[in-house]
Amino acid sequence: MSAMENGPAPADGPIRVLVVEDDALAADAHALYVGRVPGFTVVGTVHSAAQARRALERTAVDLLLLDLYLPDGHGLRLLRTLRATGHGVDVIAVTSARDLAVVREGVSLGVVQYVLKPFTFATLRERLTRYAAFRATVTVGEASGQAEVDRALAALRAPQAPAELPKGLTLATLQSVTEVLRAASAGISANATAEALGISRITARRYLEHLVDTGRAARTPQYGAVGRPELSYRWVSPAAP
Repeated sequence: MSAMENGPAPADGPIRVLVVEDDALAADAHALYVGRVPGFTVVGTVHSAAQARRALERTAVDLLLLDLYLPDGHGLRLLRTLRATGHGVDVIAVTSARDLAVVREGVSLGVVQYVLKPFTFATLRERLTRYAAFRATVTVGEASGQAEVDRALAALRAPQAPAELPKGLTLATLQSVTEVLRAASAGISANATAEALGISRITARRYLEHLVDTGRAARTPQYGAVGRPELSYRWVSPAAP
């Protein structure tokens, strides 16, 4: 059975990534980075366009992490070949190229994100989480209107400069709280957030409430033992803090 016959990743399954990178050490590092991002799994690592084509024939892949400079041809040439044969795999280009003509051609071929070398784990994680948000927004069927289309495309855009934080909040702690919140798909309490980060419950709640106020988190009461219900917070927005 071909990779295309295997179909897209199940709605509740991880996004399957094939790393295409000619440098073996870089390929291993990229695969390690991808494996650290919740919701993604690496299904293979290859070092040339020919190896990539063979891997795609036998393995179901949702996303290529594609180096553009391969030993047997340009990455966009590989992508043109895939599109000509009807392969709809998504692509995040990983490259040191800054030629905007290459960027434009990549967009026309379905490259959804670019990551310029050298990059950090945080940079790749941000691109992957935006791609995951895009996939989650684009579902089977028709959009209800322009707003839904705009929301889907906005998930791929670079974050805007953060607004000024309320007095007493810092961007570094906000980012840490956001990471914990994103990782807790079932929701998390202020107390659990505080324990995870080594901060006070009151501090954790202030940051969580800020995320709620800015539309990036939702809170719901969790009823358990006798007494006041504990609030559970859940990440609801692809926007970066």
